[in-house]
Amino acid sequence: MRNNFDITGKVVLITGGSGLMGRAHAEAVAEFGAIPVIGDIDLEFAVEILEDIHDKTGVKGDFVELDVTSTDSITGALQKLTSMYKRIDVLINNAALNPTVSNKSDKSTEWSRFEDFSVDTWNKDLEVGLTGAFLCSQIVGNHMKENKNGVIINIASDLALIAPDQRIYRIEGLSEDMQPVKPISYSVVKAGLVALTKYLSVYWADQGIRVNALCPGGIYDNQDIEFVNKLSNLIPMGRMAEPSEYKSAVVFLCSEASRYMTGSCLTIDGGRTVW
Repeated sequence: MRNNFDITGKVVLITGGSGLMGRAHAEAVAEFGAIPVIGDIDLEFAVEILEDIHDKTGVKGDFVELDVTSTDSITGALQKLTSMYKRIDVLINNAALNPTVSNKSDKSTEWSRFEDFSVDTWNKDLEVGLTGAFLCSQIVGNHMKENKNGVIINIASDLALIAPDQRIYRIEGLSEDMQPVKPISYSVVKAGLVALTKYLSVYWADQGIRVNALCPGGIYDNQDIEFVNKLSNLIPMGRMAEPSEYKSAVVFLCSEASRYMTGSCLTIDGGRTVW
């Protein structure tokens, strides 16, 4: 059974690969022998990430400039990678705009409230997080279809399954119309990724392409302690996740260990969505 988790030599394209979760995904697949390819519009940290991964695992990863909102950029990245590696085995749709909800009193917090949420922000969030996943899946998936083999993993969220509890963002002393909230676009993008997962899993079921979603819970990243405590109180396990705690799930979804799994949402949230 151990061989089922062996992904040695597989080429894994990770959109938004320079971010916190993107880095963790790259580390995870490299630890099991795959070649992580960081695809990002901002490659400032890509070389540093890949050097660190190489030092830890001995695997030499790669990077490619990638704007998930541009068909030309995605097509160009695909052509570059297939000319070098002949194929892309796994696509991880990880790119998203995830604005940090302020937990300090300031005059910029009202932007996230539904009553004042701008169409421009809505469109931009959906363009990157949802349309970007659609375009990457369409272009890279078509390449996988030619090979009759491939895996697509959409990084959703526990907030694709439940509504955000806006109480954890509240700031004492602020009027109601100034209270920060998790923006509507985040929930819609993540729920849309779950729907995209289900649609494509059926659409390409006979083409050798498996499509699944990972729904992670909140990840600890040195947030304000008051916020961490509020969120932890909503989680049966009593704490937020570490980025490394999703690594095994990513490897599982990439590998033959999940070969009979498609259209599923793998929820790893410390039990939050159970309550």
